[in-house]
Formats: sequence, C-alpha cells, structure tokens
Amino acid sequence: MCGLLGLLSSDASAGESAELVAAASHCMRHRGPDEPGGTWHDADVAFGFNRLAFIDIEHSHQPLRWGPADNPERYALVFNGEIYNYLELREQLSRDEGAEFRTQGDGEAIVAAFHHWGPDAVARLRGMFAFAIWDTEERSMFIARDPFGIKPLFIATGSGGTVFGSEKKSLLELLDRIGVADGLDPRAVQHYTVLQYVPEPETLHAGIRRLESGSYATIKPGQRPQVRRYFTPQFKVRPFTPDTQQKRYDEIAAALEDSVAKHMRADVTVGSFLSGGIDSTAIAALAIRHNPDLITFTTGFEREGYSEVDVAAESAAAIGARHVVKVVGPAEFAAAIPEIVWYLDDPVADPALVPLYFVAKEARKHVKVVLSGEGADELFGGYTIYKEPLSLKPFERLPRGLRVAAGRLSDRIPEGTRGKSLLHRGSMSLEERYYGNARSFDDARLRAVLKDFRPDWTHTDVTAPIYATSQGWDPVARMQHLDLFTWLRGDILVKADKITMANSLELRVPFLDPEVMRVAEALPFDEKISHGTTKYALRKALEQIVPAHVLHRKKLGFPVPLRHWLAGTELYDWAQQTVEKSQTEHIFNKDAVRQMLTEHRAGVVDNSRRLWTVLIFMVWHGIFVEGTITPQIEDHRYPVKL
Repeated sequence: MCGLLGLLSSDASAGESAELVAAASHCMRHRGPDEPGGTWHDADVAFGFNRLAFIDIEHSHQPLRWGPADNPERYALVFNGEIYNYLELREQLSRDEGAEFRTQGDGEAIVAAFHHWGPDAVARLRGMFAFAIWDTEERSMFIARDPFGIKPLFIATGSGGTVFGSEKKSLLELLDRIGVADGLDPRAVQHYTVLQYVPEPETLHAGIRRLESGSYATIKPGQRPQVRRYFTPQFKVRPFTPDTQQKRYDEIAAALEDSVAKHMRADVTVGSFLSGGIDSTAIAALAIRHNPDLITFTTGFEREGYSEVDVAAESAAAIGARHVVKVVGPAEFAAAIPEIVWYLDDPVADPALVPLYFVAKEARKHVKVVLSGEGADELFGGYTIYKEPLSLKPFERLPRGLRVAAGRLSDRIPEGTRGKSLLHRGSMSLEERYYGNARSFDDARLRAVLKDFRPDWTHTDVTAPIYATSQGWDPVARMQHLDLFTWLRGDILVKADKITMANSLELRVPFLDPEVMRVAEALPFDEKISHGTTKYALRKALEQIVPAHVLHRKKLGFPVPLRHWLAGTELYDWAQQTVEKSQTEHIFNKDAVRQMLTEHRAGVVDNSRRLWTVLIFMVWHGIFVEGTITPQIEDHRYPVKL
C-alpha cells in the first residue's frame, strides 16, 4: 500500500515542478513511511511516491523503471495496491512473451503485462490497485483503477496539464500549477448531504474528480484524459437444481478459500479484523489455515449493547487465534474526529469510521497487513433492506394508478402510524425508492437544512445511469448492483482505505475478488434472500468453515452509540460548539440544525445520523476551507519495518 502522485505537463515543463510534486506528496507520508519521498521526472512527467513495503521489500522501489531488452527503462510506474496473482502473471509473461524481470515484486508484472497486452492487461490483474504508467517512447500516460474501487485515484485537468494521486489533499497543492480553481461543487455538497458520502466521480472540489472504479484512462500531454470502463458486474443468474445445489455451495467456499490464500501473500505478518458477524469470521477462519499464529482485532464501546467484543473473542477462541481488543470511550472518540476527517479528504458521515480508526491503530502495533470482510453483503445479498422486494411484492400486481393513490393516502396518514411506510414504499418503483443504504435526509428535511437546495439535484443524478444498465434483472440483483457503484465505493471502501492507511496499515478484502464475484453474481434471488435470512448461499457454503455461534447472527459490524452520545453529556456539547463555530452559514440553515439537535436531545425524534452528516461536513469545512481546525498529524509514528 502506497501513495502516488503524478503531474503530466502540457508544455514539457514537468522538470521545473518536480520539487513541487515532491513537497505535495509529503502529506501522504502516512501511506508510505518505509520509503517516503521517492521521485522521478522527465520533461513531461513528474512522479512522487511514498512506499509501504510488503512484497520484495529490499527491491521493487518506486517509481519503478522497466522495459523490454531493447529499451529496459522505457516505462516508469507508480503503483498503489497489491496484485495477488502476480506470481502467475510473471510466469505466464516469461513463458509466453519472453519477459524478463529484475525484481521479485508485483509492480514489474503490471508494466510487463501492459507492454505485451496493452490496456487489456488490466482485466487480468487480480488485486486492488491504482497505478500510472508513463511510456517514454509513445509519450503517453496510462492510469487505471481496480474493478471495485478499493484503491482511490483522484484526477484534475487544466490548461497546464493533468495531476493525479492517491489523496485529494496532495492535488489541492498542485491546482494552481495546472490552472484549476479550488472552489466547492454545490451539487456534490447536496449529494453528500443526502447520501452521507460524495458519490463517484465527484469530489467536493469542483476541479477534482475521481477516476471511477473499473476504469482506465489514456492521457497525452496537452490533451484531456480519454476514459474507458473495462469492468461492469453482470449478475447473470444460473439457476440451482437439486443435483447442483451443493456443488454451487462448494464453488463459493473454494473461490473464497483461494482468494484468502492469495491475499495472504506478503513478506510481512498478516492479521485479521474480527467483528461478531459471519463475514469477518469466515475470512479469519480461512486465514488461520495459512498462518497458525494469526492475530485478530476487534473494537467496542464503553456502553452496554454497543460492543461485539464478547462474540468476537468467542470466535477467535473457536478458530484458535490470538485476539486483541480496543475499547473506545466518548472522550477519545470526539478528540479523534478532526484527525480522521483530515485523512478522509472528503467527508464520509459513517460513525463506524471512528472505531475503525482505533482498531487499525491498535492493529498496527502488531502487524502491517490485515484482512477484512468488506464486500460480502454487496456480492451475496447481505443487507436487510434487500428483503424489501418480498414485502412489497403485492404492490407489483396493482395498476400504476392504484399504486399512486396508495402513495397519496400515505401522505395523509400521521407520522408513526403503522402501515404508513409500507404504503409509501409500495407506491414507488424500485428506481424511485431505493438509492442505497444511506438515507440521511428526505426532500422536506433537506430543503429546511440546505440554504441553496436544488430540487433538480437529486439522488437520481447518481442512480439513474446505474439502474439503466440493470434492466430486466431481479430486484435484489439490481439493488446489489446499485450498491456496488454507490455505497460500497463511496462509503465502505473509502473508510477501509483512508482510515487504515492513516495508521500505515494495509487492509485487504478477499470478498472483493473477481473469482469470488464470478460465483456470487450467478446466484438466483432465492439463494440470497431465503429461509428468513440474508446471504443464504454464503451461509450454506460456510457451514464447515465458521463457528456455529456466528453462522446465523444478524449483521452488526462495529455498532456505535451515536444516538445516546449526541443526546447526552458525551457528545452534545461538542456538537453544539461545532455548529456555533462553523463558518458554514452560507451552506446550512443553522437554526434548522440547532432545532434538530434540540429535538434529538429531548428524545422527540432520532436525528443522530442527520446531525452526524452535518457535523462531519462542518469539521471538514473547518479543516479544508476555513483553516480554523488544525489536526495534529505526526510525521512518522511507526517503525520502518515490522
């Protein structure tokens, strides 16, 4: 895991900006404290790099040079991530293409694959990655991102050229160099307030976008990036039969076991996060087969009912792992928020960020890499909301006019009345009612809170193009597909990358693997939502892998007592002060925010998630716009090697 930064100039003046690029990459030093400050440049390109080394530690330095025998330094590579099938790729390239390698790492496999197979090489990479390859002969830049968006890549283009990197804060220091303004994007602000995250490809800065997951781009000096998508989930269902049912479960288990085995490849110690649920337990149970000394990590809170520590400890004991626990109190929770938001680049209003930050910090004292269970819900149908199509099925038989009438009736029913929500949801199509797991504000509340609310800037800006590609699929598959492009890459994977890298810790996610995806996207509806549970096929596949006490537990993750803390002495004063000090009167109606806080404290309505969305934005604004909040970020808090 590393931090890359690149500048492609429009006028062959990159060499003059090499020191500027090196200075800008310094704020990503947490991503690569093993070898910080690596640089390379020619007339057109300047690269900056910070390395956190896991494979071929003594070699594979970056920026990496590679080329064929007649031009051995033709390409320059900067690469963030891991290629888990690099050994197989190196063998194939050597055997079939005659490629020669000077290191034992995965970086050369990427460049050699690109040289021999062109852009199609990206689809053969099994891993998490964001990388840039500069071709000194063709004078062309190739940048790419992994299929799921596990690794980030920000990009900005102006009259002076293009800059790209692993973290937006580094690009902010280079915008003047390429002639791009650093103003906020009001549409992205509204999308964030609704969704709790900034959806790809947007960022809160209008001049900076993200290369989307599963995409690559070719850039020539003086030209804009030419972007192409190389990966789109298909969810092509293969029905089960009595003769194939167990075989299909075995295929899932085998694919996951193979993925975990490849994700364990490293020249450093690999641990595993462990909550009380089936996903992380499955990963840990498979990982310990490859490392009998596996250490697992979990976190909990100083409040009864908001901790999975006991269940996680029971799971660790059942699989034979050494277990480490971090308990978080409200004071350290609040104190860490500015630092966490600084690392995020753009706000993500998911309170699970905070316990993740502390468990990652604890894990880094013991290991350099951890495995985790992200992605299982999106691939195998794990969210409770995926049951909704079953409860709403009777409405599908009604004529459109009757469904609209049911919606109008629901509007007249008082809040809190049984059946109101069912009528409201049943009156809408899937595209209208489902826009992902996060629903902070409806239009009425949004209109009250946002100063410049625009009714034409809705969640459909984000969801309509995604839904357009899934016509004809079953409703659960369509919801999964939507979440892969929204919630997963906008929330889950942002926090997984940014918060672990804040602690110079690499997080690997074996569920998000092309081979695991292949068996998951073929599952029919009733192998996901069935027998009163979610992830039915996955649970069947894991019956001989995970301990019985977690096989059918409800998903909890790292639950946060936010509702209680915002209403009580723990966080109420912090929230009130944040609102009063924030210079966001031009964005938020502060009276409406104060009212939400008052209502929440009085127990009139649970406003915790809506409040958290606004509060995290205010902290972000204080850091990146006002400059009134200055997190204390240490240069190098960990030893170089572990």
